[in-house]
Amino acid sequence: MKKFIETFTVDEVARAVKLHPYTIRRLCRDGKIPAFKFGGQWRFDVKEIEKWGKNQGKRKWPKKR
Repeated sequence: MKKFIETFTVDEVARAVKLHPYTIRRLCRDGKIPAFKFGGQWRFDVKEIEKWGKNQGKRKWPKKR
């Protein structure tokens, strides 16, 4: 028997990263966060979100002037 994928909802991800749910949905539409649609709602694989979150800390931000 196959195991089910553990997933987060938009609200769970939004609370975890301290962003508004609308911002999370926009990131999904833009392909900037790993997500998939299930039943018309965005879902997030727990393992993929953890990897994404770790990579966001390594991201280079533009220098302030």
